[in-house]
Amino acid sequence: MTEKRREREEKIRCDACPVMCYIADGKIGACDRYANQGGRIIRCDPLTILDRRLADGGEVRPFLGQDWDGQVVGDDDLFVSGVGSGTTYPDYKPAPFVVSREVDGADFVTVVTEAIFSYCGAKVKVDTDRHLGAETAIVRCEGEVIGHVTTSEYGSQMLSLGGVEHLTGGSKPEGRITCDALLRLCNCEAVELTIDEGATVIVQAGKAPIVDGQREERMRVGCGSATIGMFASQWQGLVDEVVVVDDHITGVVSEHQAGKVLDWPDTGIRIKGRRSTPGRYFQVAHPGLGWGGTDIEDPLTILNPWLEKKGARPGLTLLMVSTTGEHSAYYELDHDLVPQSKPMPDALQPSVDLIAENCEPALCTVLFQGGAGGSLRSGVTRNPVKLTHSVQALKTHVTCGGAPTYVWPGGGITFTVDVTKLPEGSFGYVPTPALVAPLEFTLTRDDYRSLGGHDASVRSVDDILEKGGEYGAEFRVVPSGKGNT
Repeated sequence: MTEKRREREEKIRCDACPVMCYIADGKIGACDRYANQGGRIIRCDPLTILDRRLADGGEVRPFLGQDWDGQVVGDDDLFVSGVGSGTTYPDYKPAPFVVSREVDGADFVTVVTEAIFSYCGAKVKVDTDRHLGAETAIVRCEGEVIGHVTTSEYGSQMLSLGGVEHLTGGSKPEGRITCDALLRLCNCEAVELTIDEGATVIVQAGKAPIVDGQREERMRVGCGSATIGMFASQWQGLVDEVVVVDDHITGVVSEHQAGKVLDWPDTGIRIKGRRSTPGRYFQVAHPGLGWGGTDIEDPLTILNPWLEKKGARPGLTLLMVSTTGEHSAYYELDHDLVPQSKPMPDALQPSVDLIAENCEPALCTVLFQGGAGGSLRSGVTRNPVKLTHSVQALKTHVTCGGAPTYVWPGGGITFTVDVTKLPEGSFGYVPTPALVAPLEFTLTRDDYRSLGGHDASVRSVDDILEKGGEYGAEFRVVPSGKGNT
């Protein structure tokens, strides 16, 4: 009897990240970024070259030697980004591309790579006065903890997502879902987040947030006090009293300094809450999704009985409005000095509309933040600490996919970048789990040599356009998740 032996599929190991996938011919790795083409590991996505001559700052076609017309280009017009460059992590190799460029007559070097970040996260700014959750409240995605609510800022709620503790310090599902959420956020995709004892919010960079199913249209013009400071003169002569309801500071125009400057008469109004300074009140209600980011639906609930001896009288008119102009109501005091709802006067409506007009559109902002360290720096220089010192001394300029970054002072290379400034699809991942982000270090050729840089690996922009690198275009259409490890 002849024994049939199963033919074993030959696989090769990819060393582009610590996972070290074994990939069969014609298949891609677990990250969807590298493939086996005829026994060679190749990059699936093209290197992105940015052209400053394009009006929209977009990208040039990916490098393909057969498409290059051979014309010498101006180095100061083209910028070889880290998008699609590949990486040398975790072992020692020169960075995938070390590019020589002449800018304004000076010789510069840009070291181009894709960095693998376990120490990374996203800082998310959500423009809304609605209460998303208490400070330090847990933020979840698909039920897993991926971050927390941090300090509120002017007209916005802030979220801190990701970080090494969630990526690698918890369970496998926590790490996987954290990585997936960060990847989608950084690639400007929509992600639904739930906040413990708070709201559900859909976040997408550059788009309006959706809070508990309601799309935000505008962020508040300011707190209640600031709103009075801006618009008190618009109300003078049209109404006897104005209250601007706000979760932070609720303002009362007759007591406020802006009203005093206008000789606004007292009205006998009394506000619940903790009085701060004249016309400014804290804690008039609990945070929520109602008027001015509070939990109230009826604004009259923040009023105590009016005082006749302080100026209250029948017929006194009252405007109550929120800091976005989304909520507004008009009242008159009856003979018992109780506010009664009345139609908004035509003369007063434009002042409410003016508040809304001065509100900026509500958006979500996603900032990627990562610490670039480890052997990544060995791809730049043989003496890695010199790169850190050069960055902190502002001799080396750090960009992310060609976008400007803010590098934090102090030790290390910790940077922040607005993800909407990068080319589409700039971020990737490896299943350790960790995020992959493009990174470029630009400095003068002389400074690069003084760092102990890999001078022998320097190439010109024209050489990269002509020869490029290994690029498997056919693999770009392979569906995600088909890799063999």
